[in-house]
Amino acid sequence: MIALLLGLLWLDEWLDARPIPAGWAGWWPGESGTWPAGTVLLAVGLLLVPIAARELGRIFRAGGVQASRRFLAMAAMAGLLVSALVPRPSSSVNAVAMVSTVGTLVLIASLLWHIRGRNLQGATAAVGAAVFAFIYLGLMFGFILALRREHSAWVVLAVIAIAKSCDIGAYFTGTLIGRHKLIPWVSPGKTWEGLIGGLAFAGAAACLAQWLARAHGQGVTPELADRGYASAAFTGVLFGLMGQAGDLLASVLKRDAKLKDSGKALPGFGGVLDVLDSVLLVAPVAFWMLK
Repeated sequence: MIALLLGLLWLDEWLDARPIPAGWAGWWPGESGTWPAGTVLLAVGLLLVPIAARELGRIFRAGGVQASRRFLAMAAMAGLLVSALVPRPSSSVNAVAMVSTVGTLVLIASLLWHIRGRNLQGATAAVGAAVFAFIYLGLMFGFILALRREHSAWVVLAVIAIAKSCDIGAYFTGTLIGRHKLIPWVSPGKTWEGLIGGLAFAGAAACLAQWLARAHGQGVTPELADRGYASAAFTGVLFGLMGQAGDLLASVLKRDAKLKDSGKALPGFGGVLDVLDSVLLVAPVAFWMLK
């Protein structure tokens, strides 16, 4: 997965600003006839988000919410697409209006979908599940695309690596010396020692990213490259905390449904949602921190 991620981000960076095929300029959302930043990441999102949405539907159904997995996938993709396709020159008011309009359409369409059989039982919960998928998987994944619009693909890689380094550090530290449970009623395996170890890993990963930005800063803004290591470590710890919060959010959903994993798409990890959960909550924080 690491090799695949590196290859996809390299392709996204390589494709950025290269001319699109002749004849596409009239409708393609790029600027000046070029591929927009994040084209490959959008394709990855359109592949992963529907799978994660179906896994989310499985969780909701196990918890007694009769949400349509097909509609959850459509709602999540609507959130992702509106995040990606809002024209860059748009004013902030127009951008908010576009996202709000699509969210309103998702709510109304979900309500109509779930009462089409003249059965109102569970309709409110199912509509809530659709709006949750629109925000959680659509708009929050969309922050990865927003981050890519503002920065190079390697900054996106750094954000993902910092979030995942906290997961890795927490796992190994917790396995080796973990004794005191963090929140056992949500995630029985997490410990305070694991959290501290994970945050230390995340801070170290952020300092490494800062060193790389200074030494090989192609595509990195001067504002990022000139940050001190103390600032980088603080940012890493914050990303690590938000990543663990994202993992715990997914654990709340699974624990409520009495499930251990969101799915079986990735042997050894569980489902796609089990891999994305920490990054989904880090992406909005990263966007505003780096802004």
